[in-house]
Amino acid sequence: MASGFQTLPGFRDFAPSDCLLRNYLFETWRSVARRYGFSEYETPLLEPTDLYLKKSGDELPTQLFRFPDQGERDVTLRPEVTASLARLAAAEQRNYPKPLKWFEIGQCFRYEKPQKGRTREFYQFNTDILGDDSPAADAELIALAIDTMRALGFGPADFQVRLSDRQVWQAFAEQKGLDESQLATLLAIIDKKDKVPEEKTATALAEISLVPSDLSDLFENPDNASPRLTEVLTNLETRGLGDYLTVDLSIVRGLAYYTGIVFEVFDTSRSLRAVAGGGRYDTLVSTLTDGKTDLPAIGFAIGDVVIGHFIEETTPAKLQFEQWKQNQATCDLYLVIDNEDLRPDALKLAQQLRDAGIRIDFPLTKTKFDKQLKAASATRAPYALILGQDFPELKLRHLSTRSNETIRANADLISTIQSKLENPEGGLLA
Repeated sequence: MASGFQTLPGFRDFAPSDCLLRNYLFETWRSVARRYGFSEYETPLLEPTDLYLKKSGDELPTQLFRFPDQGERDVTLRPEVTASLARLAAAEQRNYPKPLKWFEIGQCFRYEKPQKGRTREFYQFNTDILGDDSPAADAELIALAIDTMRALGFGPADFQVRLSDRQVWQAFAEQKGLDESQLATLLAIIDKKDKVPEEKTATALAEISLVPSDLSDLFENPDNASPRLTEVLTNLETRGLGDYLTVDLSIVRGLAYYTGIVFEVFDTSRSLRAVAGGGRYDTLVSTLTDGKTDLPAIGFAIGDVVIGHFIEETTPAKLQFEQWKQNQATCDLYLVIDNEDLRPDALKLAQQLRDAGIRIDFPLTKTKFDKQLKAASATRAPYALILGQDFPELKLRHLSTRSNETIRANADLISTIQSKLENPEGGLLA
């Protein structure tokens, strides 16, 4: 009978099949980060609320899971990782050579309306380069973002990285005589323009003395790309990654702490919200430390929810994940007990094999032979070891081909099994 309890809206259980996708993402993310020379760090799920209010923009504070704790502190489940990283980096940066190339995989929480690609709790892969303000650092981080997508099985026909530079909009605001508050309003309008009716965008622009054509004139002229953005593009094209890039000055990102190059990853069919994104935030660490630590930085984040949908909807990426799943056996060897009188021998054997580092599973209670073989196949193990009437002679069954090999009573069982696991195509046993 099902329980009357359900998960809260926007929160998820991870059954074993769901954990496969999560673990696949984590494994891929870590592999790419380490290939780029990044080190892993971790920050708390719960932080002081002020950390997210100091320089986050107008939208984020409305999405916080915020509450007083039992010590009457105002605390929040982290909605994103960058602020926590900035706090940690400010405290630890003297202990590490620059630039800091750090990554984290962890949960975040936002009180948003649950919908496709958006939940209220999610995992994020965050990579950041701190202590280097050069365009080369921007290019390195964007290259990592591209290679993250490629490692998941996506190609240039599947996704594009749309790049922009907030400095272009800073110069535009100065040209139009906008103050800092009006610039913040302008950036918020641009960030939401594809999500609201055109007339609403026009009304919002009118309040800061602008019209829609002011924006389109800037968007549609590629010559408006900043010199820094051009340098980043040249760097990435030199790496052979030009096919993944599109200049799009309408990309500004929603958080207020971004200061320069910003980018987002989109599926080419545009059936999903942004798959990932990031940008330069040169003043955040200084802001959080009241000017005591100056650490320019650029970061990138990708969440597990949207990318999960993208994998499901993209044939090459889905096939790659399916192939990966075939190699995720829960054990190396399943012991099949064909004679219940041999259970004590099976228990002893299982312990010896586990002590040798071999992953073993077996039926905990008396089970029909056919059901044991079915259970063995469900583990995705390559072999079943059958204890039957010829014991101490054993049968090693190849579960994929259903062929059997005999392991003689005088054989070194552990080394024999280890050899077969290391070289499954090595031929019949002696």
